[in-house]
Parts: sequence; C-alpha cells; structure tokens
Amino acid sequence: MITQLSQLDLNKTYSYADYLTWQLDEMVELIKGKIMLMPPAPNLKHQRISADINGMFYNFFKTKKCQFFAAPFDVRLYDRKKSILANKEIFTVVQPDLCVICNPEFLDEQGCNGAPDWIIEILSKGNSKRELQTKYELYQETGVMEYWLVYPYEQTVHQFVLENGLYQLKKMYTTDDIAVPFLFPTLAIEVNEIFS
Repeated sequence: MITQLSQLDLNKTYSYADYLTWQLDEMVELIKGKIMLMPPAPNLKHQRISADINGMFYNFFKTKKCQFFAAPFDVRLYDRKKSILANKEIFTVVQPDLCVICNPEFLDEQGCNGAPDWIIEILSKGNSKRELQTKYELYQETGVMEYWLVYPYEQTVHQFVLENGLYQLKKMYTTDDIAVPFLFPTLAIEVNEIFS
C-alpha cells in the first residue's frame, strides 16, 4: 500500500487505477500519467471566493439538468474522441476548484469520467503556472467547453470558450462587471460579489 509520496517513482507513468490505491497525506493530480503535487491547502481568500461561487451556483443549478461540484472532486480526462475509458486506461486526473457537468453518464462514484462542460480555477500564488499553461492546454485538448480563470489578487476573471478545438479569450471581467457564462447565458454573476 502506498502511503507516502517517497514510495512512488516521480519519473514513472501512472494510471487512474494506480491513483485509486494510494493513501497519501499530500494532494496530487495526474497529468498524462505524471504525478503533480498540488499546493498546500488554499488560503482564506481562495476559499471565500470558492464559497461565494458555490452559493451562486447552488441557486442557479438546483433546478437544472447540469450539476456543479467543488474540489476535492476527481475529474478524469482523456481524448474527447474516445468513449468512456476504464481506470487503467486513464492517465490524467485533476481536481478543479469548480466544475459543471451536464452529461449524467460522465458521473460515477469516483467523480467525473470525461470532460466537464465548464471548469473554474481560482489561482493561488503557488499554482499559477499549472493553471495558466498545463491545465489550459489539457482542458483545451480534452474538450472542456468553457474555462474560467479567477485571479483573486487582481480581482479579475478571464473567460475562455472552445471554438474549433482552441480556446478563445471571450471576455476579461473586472469588479464592476456582470460575468455571463457562454454556456449559461441566463446566469449573471456580479464580479464584485465573487471578491467581496
């Protein structure tokens, strides 16, 4: 049984089946089979923003087919052209801060098996490069339709929408704006309320 990170070979490629057997104190994600350490527990500002968005989402999604989930929540990602894969065939598992899933077939006991429709990542000082580059590319290639980056210190939100397989920056919202998801045009989010 794997209980410590030191028992794992960080150069090896692991599957989601391997990941399920680990009982680590540290939070990790798998990106294309490689172990990625997650930053320590998010700070107060991050958690307040997450809680505020959760509250807005609860009211909006409680009567909808789509469901939202907050971290920790395993999202298994792979080539969007493939059908649902078995755990041993999956090499990427991430824990987005918030995600919305509209296809109920993607939900199982472990979390989400396929690309969510919408992912929101709240940047922390320790994870900016991963969110900005690695996850951006990963979410793009696996077919996450809408991706928001929330910048707590700058108090801005960047909205990306997938068009012809590539993300397009649709809008950059600041504190006086109303943010409107591309996928859910009736959901109006006052950006001031996210950062209050």
